[in-house]
Amino acid sequence: MADTIFCTKLQKDAEALSFQPYPGELGERIVKEISQEAWMMWLNHQTMMINEKRLSLIDPEAQKYLAEQMELYLFGGDYEKPEGYTPKS
Repeated sequence: MADTIFCTKLQKDAEALSFQPYPGELGERIVKEISQEAWMMWLNHQTMMINEKRLSLIDPEAQKYLAEQMELYLFGGDYEKPEGYTPKS
C-alpha cells in the first residue's frame, strides 16, 4: 500500500510521491506536502505553459520562471494560466 499524506494543493489525504521530483529545500517541501495526483496536475500545467509561451528548457530564465510558477501552483499562489484556459470543473 502506498503512503498517504495530506496534500496542500488538493486539501485532502492522497497518495504520496515515491521520490523527490525537484532538488533542494523546495523539493523536500514538495515530497512532504504534495501528492502524486497534484504533481501530475502540475506536470500537465507546466507542459501547457512551455508550449503556450514557447519556453526553452535550456534557457536559465525559462527554468527560473517555471520554478517560480511551480511553487505558486503547488502551494497556493497567483500562478499564470495559458491565455484562454478554462480549467475543468
